[in-house]
Amino acid sequence: MLFVAISNLFAAMPASIIRKVIDDVQQAVNSGGLSMQDKGSLIKMVMWTGVLLIGIALLRGIFMFFMRQTIIVMSRLIEYEQKNEIYAHYQTLDTQFFKKHFTGDLMNRISEDVSRVRMYTGPSIMYATNLSVLTAICLWNMVHVNVWLTLSVFLPLPLLAIAIYFVNRIIYRKSENIQAQLSTLTSTAQETYSGIRVIKSFVQEKTMMRFFGSTSDAYKQSTINLSLTEAIYFPSMTFFIGLSMLSTVLVGGYFAIKGEISAGNIAEFVIYINLLMFPISSIGWVASMVQRASASQKRINEFLHTNPSIISPHTDNGHSNLKGNIDFDHVDFTYPHTGIHALKDFSLHIKAGDKIAIIGKTGSGKSTLAHLLLRMYDAQSGSVLLDKYNIQHFSLATARKQIAYAPQDTYLFSDTILNNIKFGKDDATLEDVIEASRLADLDKDVQGLQQGYQTIVGERGVMLSGGQKQRLVLARALLKNAPILILDECLSAVDTQTEQTILHNLQPQLKDKTVIVITHRIFTNWNFDQILVLDNGKIVEQGVHAQLMKQKGKYARLYDHQTIANQA
Repeated sequence: MLFVAISNLFAAMPASIIRKVIDDVQQAVNSGGLSMQDKGSLIKMVMWTGVLLIGIALLRGIFMFFMRQTIIVMSRLIEYEQKNEIYAHYQTLDTQFFKKHFTGDLMNRISEDVSRVRMYTGPSIMYATNLSVLTAICLWNMVHVNVWLTLSVFLPLPLLAIAIYFVNRIIYRKSENIQAQLSTLTSTAQETYSGIRVIKSFVQEKTMMRFFGSTSDAYKQSTINLSLTEAIYFPSMTFFIGLSMLSTVLVGGYFAIKGEISAGNIAEFVIYINLLMFPISSIGWVASMVQRASASQKRINEFLHTNPSIISPHTDNGHSNLKGNIDFDHVDFTYPHTGIHALKDFSLHIKAGDKIAIIGKTGSGKSTLAHLLLRMYDAQSGSVLLDKYNIQHFSLATARKQIAYAPQDTYLFSDTILNNIKFGKDDATLEDVIEASRLADLDKDVQGLQQGYQTIVGERGVMLSGGQKQRLVLARALLKNAPILILDECLSAVDTQTEQTILHNLQPQLKDKTVIVITHRIFTNWNFDQILVLDNGKIVEQGVHAQLMKQKGKYARLYDHQTIANQA
């Protein structure tokens, strides 16, 4: 603010200096009979005045540089902090939030919306402050010359304020609508790029192009309408400034004829109006930026003010090293976004070191157990216990560090195989990574690649096959070396021989760990301590392999069906 004030003081100085020079020259000329010496003095005065004006302009430029450096750099720092704040807040939000909101919308709010807020915290504030200070300085100087002339110059400005108020309301509504449409457009593009292989395989390029084109056309029409509003807005600023200039010449000329002001005063007023011309004309631009920023900040706040439904306590009450005991105590769970009743009065005790198989058809509630253990969701009733302590008493980080999870739905980052495996354990050595890969039967595949573990897997692991991606995710979970391991259909994309090799590798390595295998296939070469058969959110059969085969129920039928399929 100090730099704004100083730069504007230097901006206003030339007006009074020029007024004095004009009046002195006019007075000298009107006196008549100028000698050569008088003419020389006048020329010398004008030249020194020119040098003074150049010096003042340089000083004004220096302080304008400081002004822009402080305010614009500050706005960039705010942008940096705000993006980090939004990114950090996104990571605290729960699974339910990400199931309800599109990735493109999340991206748009952290990029486009934050950029529009930065335009407010930087250029908009700078120009608004500059206008306020410069108007105050010019108005003060003009009132001291002639009050009535000043009033005539500022007479059009209330009309300008009224126009700004009404047009700003229109701009705000249109800006909010445009940002929402841009989020839709970004989401459409993101989904298209992510699913490009599906689009191509079903020959739907033209269909998707039409869909994207219609969304893009709606966005185009909205931005054109906003541009039309602004196109009317900005020329109207110039019109009102032109009226002020015309008032200066007409009213100023009238007062000059009456002898109440000098010709220099008219020139001084013209300079003040020229000084105010750009700041006043920027009112429209500033107002537009403020309205856009307001709409964008409102969209940002929608997410920033969203609290996660999964709350992490600040302390762990000292329970940071788990043995691996797990209890589900009369757990009832319904997915909030679909209303599916996944678990119904579910109870289960798993001792540390036990190997548990959970079998059932799709939608029976198998994966829900993993989600509850990882606290992606909380049960509506009942409790989940780790080593007899309620899982909600652990911080999320502590609970999840005790559990290694290999899901069926693999996610790989566009990075090297080495870094993808090390994702859950940054301090792992190359030897540790190779050992985890060997257990997942992945090492031989990696060794066959030209760059080995330094091979870039591409976006979402596009360079690898489905089976290779699943084995990489399994290696990532094994490398974590947590007391609890959950394998959720993590071998569904591998062939039977590879599956048998992996299970043979894992059995001696996992003897001291609690292992939960969620599957729709029966692993015959693992001696599970318990096998559960789930149906409609309840345990319908429970026991070891021999016991379940004697019951001749769902498990036995599934085993017979699998055996016949394998023989075929």
